[in-house]
Amino acid sequence: MARKILILTEGLSSPHAAKTACGVIRYRRDEVVGVLDTTVPPQPAQALLEVGGDLPVVNSLDALPEANELLIGIAPSGGSLPAPMHALVLGAIERGMDVVSGLHEFLNDDAELAAAAAASGSTLRDLRSNRERDVAKRRDISADCLRIHTVGHDCSVGKMVTTIEVARGLAKRGAGAKVIATGQTGMMIEGDGCPVDAVVADFISGAVEKQILSHQHHEVLVIEGQGSITHPCYSAVTLGLLHGCLPDGLIYCYEMGRKMAKGAASVALPTIESQRDLYLAMANAAHPCRFVGVAINSRTADETAYLAERDRIQLEWNLPACDVFREDAGPLVSAVLEMRKN
Repeated sequence: MARKILILTEGLSSPHAAKTACGVIRYRRDEVVGVLDTTVPPQPAQALLEVGGDLPVVNSLDALPEANELLIGIAPSGGSLPAPMHALVLGAIERGMDVVSGLHEFLNDDAELAAAAAASGSTLRDLRSNRERDVAKRRDISADCLRIHTVGHDCSVGKMVTTIEVARGLAKRGAGAKVIATGQTGMMIEGDGCPVDAVVADFISGAVEKQILSHQHHEVLVIEGQGSITHPCYSAVTLGLLHGCLPDGLIYCYEMGRKMAKGAASVALPTIESQRDLYLAMANAAHPCRFVGVAINSRTADETAYLAERDRIQLEWNLPACDVFREDAGPLVSAVLEMRKN
């Protein structure tokens, strides 16, 4: 049966709060039939999420009876299912819809939801549920597979989109590229991957290494980054991922104008230059690595300011830079292909 996805964003229909919804709509649009949010008037998704065009935002499960899967489209700090969503998830299950969740709080651990699923025949998929128990061994890593890793100044700066756009750009130019998804949204889009922020700390690098070993028959692996190496909450995940994928090249991602860490509003972000140097030091502690490009998220800037910033970065960092939302990933793709050639 073809997937007909209804994305739940109840009360959180914005590009930041519903970044999972935005990613799935952007890259799996042909499978999405609508967005469910009972707190807003029916309208096109574009008006709320800045993506999706005329995809409908609806007020009830009855509005799109063809939907056969409910996808929880938010990524809240802490990863719990918000109380207002519980009744809607239960209603979807009672209709026989499958439910997909990337939250840290597992649907299958909720007795009411699990009982309803057993009664209706629905499948509850908790993407972050895992049994990873392998430590990294740093053996049998192929030198013939180029590994490119997106890293960021902070959370939610565009690492996932940059990863996908670079991989797709490589494929269009004839390179055998594969995305290694490491978070809930990337996994929903790619169809596989590893939820690194839900893996026991000892096994993060091993879980990532397992992904590398499984897919290194491709020419290039583009590994999705998570968090940042200086984030007060998520730096451990970032470092475990960095040392698990042993990148040959890094793409630095940041948002123009952002000053404070997301989810830790009292913590100022370091300079991008100091953080760049820290990434390089930490990466090279495990494997020879260098930066190959910069992805600038300029969503809050006008065209003039963006172009000035792009020119500055290219001059000062001596690297290609672009906004993959505003333009495309062409300069980054070219840089990866050049590295592959050499």
